Amino acid sequence: MRPNSPGNRQGRFDYISESQIGDSGACLTHVQRTCEKRRPPNSTLAKRLDTDMRQTISHITLVVRDYDEAIEYYSDMLGFVLIEDTALAPGKRWVVVKPKGTDGTALLLAKAATAAQFSRVGDQTGGRVFLFLRTDDFWRDYRNFVEKGVVFEEEPRKEPFGTVAVFRDLYGNRWDLIELAAARLP
Repeated sequence: MRPNSPGNRQGRFDYISESQIGDSGACLTHVQRTCEKRRPPNSTLAKRLDTDMRQTISHITLVVRDYDEAIEYYSDMLGFVLIEDTALAPGKRWVVVKPKGTDGTALLLAKAATAAQFSRVGDQTGGRVFLFLRTDDFWRDYRNFVEKGVVFEEEPRKEPFGTVAVFRDLYGNRWDLIELAAARLP
């Protein structure tokens, strides 16, 4: 299938020529790692994807009941750092927290303002695990969280990808506390 054909449900790739596609047009996908598995890292396609895909998810919005109780929980219980707390309008603030020692994704704590938003507090994913808190020492953090009163739904378990246990935050959102196996680290 040609990359720009109407039947290509994976999107348009105007910058990729047919000579770059070679025999495996199926590798065209918006997910870079799929192509990296099928293309050598020095291929033209891999180089284009690498230079064109400089994006990160900087914040994830977490709907909360109250700014101050959320700040207290994420700071005191999980050890997160308050990055910013700025008043925007009456009753509305820009509140950002993130785990200590990371420059990765932060949580934007957003106070529910409507009945629909309040109904989603603690259940933004319909009961699925929502967030993954990766650690470099599972047992240190697990013991620390238990001592502070963090509620775990299960006993820690070893999986092929690492050590993990599910906990709930103060609103009921489900999180994985996870330490990746050495083979899975980037």
